[in-house]
Amino acid sequence: MKNLPRKPKFLLVDDEDDVRFLLGEYLTTLGLHVEEAREGQEALKIFEEKGPFEVLITDLVMPGLDGLTLIREVKKRNPDTMVLAMTGYSRDYGYVDVVAAGADDLIQKPFILEEFEARLARLLREWKLKEELRALSIRDALTDIFNRRYFEERLIEETYRALRQRYSLCLFMIDVDHFKFYNDTRGHQDGDILLKTLAEILCGCTREGVDQSFRYGGDEFVVLLPHTDIKGALKVAERILKSFRDTGFDPTTLSIGIAKLIPRGDARRSADDLVRRADEAMYRAKKAGGDRIEIDPESLGS
Repeated sequence: MKNLPRKPKFLLVDDEDDVRFLLGEYLTTLGLHVEEAREGQEALKIFEEKGPFEVLITDLVMPGLDGLTLIREVKKRNPDTMVLAMTGYSRDYGYVDVVAAGADDLIQKPFILEEFEARLARLLREWKLKEELRALSIRDALTDIFNRRYFEERLIEETYRALRQRYSLCLFMIDVDHFKFYNDTRGHQDGDILLKTLAEILCGCTREGVDQSFRYGGDEFVVLLPHTDIKGALKVAERILKSFRDTGFDPTTLSIGIAKLIPRGDARRSADDLVRRADEAMYRAKKAGGDRIEIDPESLGS
């Protein structure tokens, strides 16, 4: 477990209290975060409110929403969730059927702990490999912060969660003023140093593990700030602006646009609207000469 890039979160679902208790205790002793549910509908609610979860361990025969349906629903919400299915009804559920539903493995009840440990170890090895490959695919090679591809993924997830749980979500769109001139006169190596430094400033001025910074492309960056209203977002933007001024990359400055999430129907439309308004605010800052922050007018009234 020490070598995992981060510890996966487990969702354990079984209507048998003894099984749930024993497996929950075992996973907890490994230092893993475990949430438990007695049936499928309860599990889906937990997945949406506290997830996503990296590993789902579920019985197949349960009252209400059955295990196969639960697996399919979880995979719709997060295709990367690893699934270990359990059943005592081997005649009713074949390995092929369970895997076709989205499970990664199937274990027959009753089982001994050693067999469960072996299945779990294999599952975690596969998850660790996926994590390492994913870490490479979601990082910007130059700045080592997240890239645009991952921003688009996280934006939808954060928007969905913010709309469902009704908390504030703000977005910064940031552009480096006069970057082309700086790059042309100082050289690409100095331009790269500037972008790396800006990435470090964004990470240093935001909350670790809560806010997320991304390189959007070229000299554009974006920052997602969950649980943050416009007043709080403005304070963060002012810190970023001041920190960049203090680095002395003259004549470059920053133009920062701020927008707050406003419900526009579903998560996709709301997310697209958030990006559009933050982008428009950023361009207003540039047209006004740069080195400034502009707030989307609708965000102030929401």
